[in-house]
Amino acid sequence: MEREELFAEFVVIGSGPAGQKAAIQAAKLGKSVIVVEKDVIGGSSLNSGTIPSKSLREAILDLTDFYKRSFYGKQAMTANVSINDLNYRLNKILEEQRKMLHKQFEKNKIRLVQGSARFENDKTIVVDGRSIKGDVFLIAAGSKPRNPMNIPFDNEKILDSTRLLAIDYLPKTMLVLGGGIVGCEYASFFAALGTEVTVIDKRAHLLPLLDEEIGTHLQKALGDLGLKVVGNVEVEEVVRKNKHVQVTLNNGETLEAEMLLYALGREANVDQLEIENAGIDLDSKGYIPVNTLFQTKVPHIYAAGDVIGQPALASTSMEQGRLVARHAFGATTHHFPSFFPIGIYTIPEISSCGYTEKQLKELGYHYEVGRAYYYEIARNLISGNDPGLFKILFHAETLEILGIHIIGKAATEVIHIGQVAMSFKARVDYFIDQVFNYPTYAEGFRIAALNGMNKLKHKK
Repeated sequence: MEREELFAEFVVIGSGPAGQKAAIQAAKLGKSVIVVEKDVIGGSSLNSGTIPSKSLREAILDLTDFYKRSFYGKQAMTANVSINDLNYRLNKILEEQRKMLHKQFEKNKIRLVQGSARFENDKTIVVDGRSIKGDVFLIAAGSKPRNPMNIPFDNEKILDSTRLLAIDYLPKTMLVLGGGIVGCEYASFFAALGTEVTVIDKRAHLLPLLDEEIGTHLQKALGDLGLKVVGNVEVEEVVRKNKHVQVTLNNGETLEAEMLLYALGREANVDQLEIENAGIDLDSKGYIPVNTLFQTKVPHIYAAGDVIGQPALASTSMEQGRLVARHAFGATTHHFPSFFPIGIYTIPEISSCGYTEKQLKELGYHYEVGRAYYYEIARNLISGNDPGLFKILFHAETLEILGIHIIGKAATEVIHIGQVAMSFKARVDYFIDQVFNYPTYAEGFRIAALNGMNKLKHKK
């Protein structure tokens, strides 16, 4: 039986953030585009990662009346939020996002082919019996949770972040293995719902990538939610015992809970692609190596998003995909930005851009710090008195802004004001000389800038 043969100038494997933006950009440049997706449109970002986790977070904050605590006390929080309440919100959002993606593909005449892709050679992939040839290929197959063989995942009690989205009840107790971004986000969500959560990590502190002061604020805020952290330990064994999960640590301690979330890393989703047939190898960490233009060692085959490793954010993946299409088809382009904001959707949320204090000390910078605590910001008192902090790091002589770190409500939104200021080389006193809407969270930039400049004056 002969294979059906298809051709496109641009063939994209994966419909997540990198694949979507690359496909649309290529279509805007007048190229024929085929996107291959083995699962549901949107990839893991839409169906099991970024969008579901952030949707779940928003639903929890709304349904528990989380921000009413400062006005009416914890008793005001809704105690009986059901899994059905959360799933209804989640499924509604996912359904709308998928519809929107289908519309975008149709509008741009992008053909979506469902099925698992594998390379036959550097110019051809095979998708469930169909042969697809192309001039340029983009591997944007995303990532998946790491599932070690010694962890007895069971879709009920011992879960990764994808399996967690399918639970049919809210546990009273939960263990989270891993104090990285995924582990901390979900740990804070369930703690806000009233679950007794314990995070286990080999490091002493959660999220060591954070500026240390911001990390301290996070740990205190999570503690106020009732979340516990067991640090400086490693897990020796995970077993299911009837209706509970038992974890044995290397210090001899044993912990038990109704449910366990394994959140110790993700890995590139490339094991079925047979990329070796196209002349491409993986690096020592299992990712696809690329140059600064996102080309693999085979120049007409690009890779972007989680398959190439860090930063592995939906936001950065989108821009990588767009730049791939522009370079591949000769449009004016630029290199990937050297700095960009990072958003962490814990409760409270965190966002940062630029250097941390530790990095500035290691580099020998003469810097000053400006701070604005959320309790100083009128908008925060109006909205629910969420604890938080604006922190601006700037050069003590030139006043150049070197880093911005925010923890608290709306952090991931207002960080972009600081990002734009840094992009245009604005000095910290720029924030002082501007008028901000009142009352807003954005005022935190002005308060922090005034705080930092006042410190300089007193040192003179």
